[in-house]
Amino acid sequence: MIEVRYFAAAREAAGIASESRGEATVGELRAAMVRDHPALERLLGHCALLVDGARRADEHPLDQAVEADVLPPFAGG
Repeated sequence: MIEVRYFAAAREAAGIASESRGEATVGELRAAMVRDHPALERLLGHCALLVDGARRADEHPLDQAVEADVLPPFAGG
């Protein structure tokens, strides 16, 4: 299981701050998040999805991962 944390607009779109997920790869995780939280579909393509602090390809396995952060673009500096 991986703990997914949603930030800012992603949190608003998902309607939750975090959840535990069991998908096998990053790509499966993306698809499942959109399936379960349809409002994320318009936003997820613009978000950084960090797995244990690093961007990973859709094929990357999540079997050893601890957390994933969904970070929308932030304004400011």
